[in-house]
Amino acid sequence: MVQGTTSDAGKSVLVAGLCRLLYRRGVAVAPFKPQNMALNSAVTVDGGEIGRSQALQAIACGLQPHTDFNPVLLKPSSDTGAQVILHGKAIDAMEAKQFHDYKKVAMDAVLVSHSRLERQFEKIIVEGAGSPAEINLRENDIANMGFAETVDCPVIIVADIDRGGVFAHLVGTLDVLSVSEQKRVVGFVINRFRGDIGLLQPGLDWLEERTSKPVLGVLPYLTEFYLDAEDAICTQQFKDNSDQLKIVVPVLPRISNHTDFDVLRLNPRVDLQFVSPVQTCPPADLIIIPGSKNVRADLQYLITHGWREHLLKHLRYGGKLLGICGGYQMLGRVIHDPDGIEDTPGSVDGFGFFDLETVLEPVKQLRSVSGEFAHENFSNASFEGYEIHCGRTTSFNDAMYDSLLQYSINGVSYCDGAVSDDAQVIGTYLHGLFDKPDAASVILRWVGLSSDYRVDLADIREQQLDRLADMLLANLKPDFIDALQGRT
Repeated sequence: MVQGTTSDAGKSVLVAGLCRLLYRRGVAVAPFKPQNMALNSAVTVDGGEIGRSQALQAIACGLQPHTDFNPVLLKPSSDTGAQVILHGKAIDAMEAKQFHDYKKVAMDAVLVSHSRLERQFEKIIVEGAGSPAEINLRENDIANMGFAETVDCPVIIVADIDRGGVFAHLVGTLDVLSVSEQKRVVGFVINRFRGDIGLLQPGLDWLEERTSKPVLGVLPYLTEFYLDAEDAICTQQFKDNSDQLKIVVPVLPRISNHTDFDVLRLNPRVDLQFVSPVQTCPPADLIIIPGSKNVRADLQYLITHGWREHLLKHLRYGGKLLGICGGYQMLGRVIHDPDGIEDTPGSVDGFGFFDLETVLEPVKQLRSVSGEFAHENFSNASFEGYEIHCGRTTSFNDAMYDSLLQYSINGVSYCDGAVSDDAQVIGTYLHGLFDKPDAASVILRWVGLSSDYRVDLADIREQQLDRLADMLLANLKPDFIDALQGRT
């Protein structure tokens, strides 16, 4: 099990790298995260929903994502509440205290999934959540040491030296653990190091002497490194000196699946800006309203900060507008939440760019789809994507719009999304719309990109996973890798 001194210490990436390293050596390996809290999620082969990082780790293992890889997923809808997803299905919305009491039930689900994986795979690489040193969360813990103690799993602790204070983080984390938990820790990994390793060596020697635990490796800071983010928004881009499309995405308080825009970040012809809604919207060729875990609240947040006027001005100047999932719902006339699925029951007016209304319903749509663009402006290009939403969007006042996408499931044809009469505004429920090169190309041409540049996200992901595995092989102690594989 990989645990970290903090969030974003490198747990997800280290697990992905270890999974790929073992997979390349012919080991039947699977990832596992007992409990994840994230708004980036993926649809699984068994029709459920898991954290995006576990979907990535599954790819590292040569597997399709499965709900057993992340049996408990929490999707925050407020500072104190979250939707609880168990074995891939949303079961309830809970406040933090309520979930704390629910952990005993959640642990049963965790152990059922873990047991199934043990019967199928030689090795399981487990990812912790946050830090095991959160004293207030130790009771009934299912995410870190509580799980490790229950299944008798050895633990390594990773810390990010780029943040500073790495030795204090590691020593302090170890110090607050119980005696049995301390014995469970087999060593440390220091992540994101840049500089002269010789200058670090005295600190490593001190750490090993102080804790009686080995440093299993010091991992270098990787530049121009891309993998799907678990939750934090990455703003790194790869640009050239040619004319670029300017694309703006407002960072909603409950933004979800912002990995939709990774292809745009990685395209050197695109200048992608994530902006706070409190900022004045900068000039852009395209504005994308992203998905949200609390659509009505995020819509009100945008309107409060003047985004209705920003969007109207943007369209008057010839800009294009795209709404994805919750962003698509916001583009309509009204959003109803009669059962309080995301918040208190009620309705709110949308931006009104489409005469559509949305009703949030208890049953979430979860499916992967592929098909073709349905509108003439997009040349019948093929697409792949996935749906994760509670909304049902229908016509308001008998309005009619051309659909954006068309696909079939078990021989039944479906349409998705809408295109405005002037083709300046489009909306869709589909996440991952840019992931397929053909789909990204036709959308960027619609926005105004004159020269095509194709980004194959799947190919980049594979290259980066192999790069990561190579780096681990070069920087982790060989005896640790052998022990991990089961050679010693």
